[in-house]
Amino acid sequence: MPSLKEIKNRIASVNSTRKITSAMKMVASSKLHHAQVMIENMLPYETMLEHILKTFLASEADAETIYSIGRPVKRVALVVYASNSSLCGGFNANILKMMQQTIDEYAHLGKENIVIYPIGRKVAEKVQKLGLKSAGNFTTLADKPNVHDCIGIAHELGEQFASGDIDRVELIYHHFKSAGSQILTRKTLLPIDISEELQRDHERDLSSNVATLQAQEYLRKRGERKGERQEDNVKPLNDNFIVEPDMNTVLSNLIPKLVHLMLYTALLDSNASEHAARMVAMQTATDNADELLRELNLQYNKSRQQAITSELLDIVGGSVNN
Repeated sequence: MPSLKEIKNRIASVNSTRKITSAMKMVASSKLHHAQVMIENMLPYETMLEHILKTFLASEADAETIYSIGRPVKRVALVVYASNSSLCGGFNANILKMMQQTIDEYAHLGKENIVIYPIGRKVAEKVQKLGLKSAGNFTTLADKPNVHDCIGIAHELGEQFASGDIDRVELIYHHFKSAGSQILTRKTLLPIDISEELQRDHERDLSSNVATLQAQEYLRKRGERKGERQEDNVKPLNDNFIVEPDMNTVLSNLIPKLVHLMLYTALLDSNASEHAARMVAMQTATDNADELLRELNLQYNKSRQQAITSELLDIVGGSVNN
C-alpha cells in the first residue's frame, strides 16, 4: 500500500492536471461560441445560393456547364480538413482514417494522380508520411478561417477541373451538427452533384455549447419532430426561371461563388467541430480527474485512519504491559 506522502503527492498532481483540463475546456468553449457565430452569419447565404443553383440546374434541361458534367476519373483532388493541434479526442484520427479509405479507393490511379489539399498540420504530416502529392501549405487556415484563401483554392481547383488536369474534387471534413455531435462527411465538390440538393443536411444547433447525453437526446428527438413536420409540408421546386442576360453568364457567375462558399462552409464546420471535440474531451478528462480525486482522498483518509488506529493500539498495548 502506498504511503500517505505518496498519496498526497498524487492528489496534488491530479489537482494540477485538473486545473489544466478545466482551463482548456473553458478556452475551447469560448472558441466554439465564436465559430458558431461565424457559421450563423454565413450559413443563410450559402444555403440559399446552393439551393437556387442546384434546383435551377435540375429543372432546366439545357442548364449544363463544364462544372456539372461528369467524366471518367483519371486524376483526383482531395481537400481534407483537420486541426493543427491534438487533445481533441478522435477528431483527427477519424479524418485521417476516412482520407486513407478514400486514397485506397483511388489506389488504381496511382499516387501521382492523387493530389491532397491539406487543411491542418495533422493532415499535412500524414500526407508527407504516405508520400502523396501535396498542393501546398494551408496550416494557417485550420486556426484562422479566411474566406480569401478559400477563394484562391476554389479558383485553382476550378481552373484545373475546367482544363482537364483534375477530373474530380472531394471534400473530407466534420459537419458540425451540435456541440455533442459532429458528423464525418465526404462529398463531391466538382463536378456539381445535382442529386445532393434534397439530401444535404443543413441542420445545426448554433445556440448551445452543452454536450451532455440528455441534451443530445433532446436534440435528436427535436430533429425527428422537425423532420416529420417538413415531410407534411413538402413544397414542389420552383422551376419557372427567367434567365437574364443569358444562362451561361448566370452559371459562370454563380458556380464559382458556390464552390468557394462550399469550401468556406466546410472550413467553418471543421473549425467548430474541432473546438466542440476538444471541449468534450477536456470535460471528460476533468470528470475523470474528479473521480480519481474522490478515490485518492478516500484512500488517503483510510490510510490516515489506519495509521492513527495503529498508533493508538501501540500506545494502549504499551500501557497494559506496563
